[in-house]
Amino acid sequence: MNNKHKKKFIINILIGLVFTNSSISAIIYAAYADKHKLDWIYWAFISVLAFNAGLLFLGSALIHKVKVDLMRRQKEKMKTDQITE
Repeated sequence: MNNKHKKKFIINILIGLVFTNSSISAIIYAAYADKHKLDWIYWAFISVLAFNAGLLFLGSALIHKVKVDLMRRQKEKMKTDQITE
């Protein structure tokens, strides 16, 4: 079970970083593009969706990291309890 949450943590943090970085890249592209007509609405929509998806995946990764830490602490506590008994 510990490996499952570790894998999800790594995958979710990578996906979250990709989405967040792509949203920042879309914002920079829209700011420095030569065409400034109604094209910015399209790029704003893409950047908002990518940024929110990135935050969602980063939050999910944080939850899985907390689960991994709690499971590790519980396992260590069980080992120390067995030694003291």
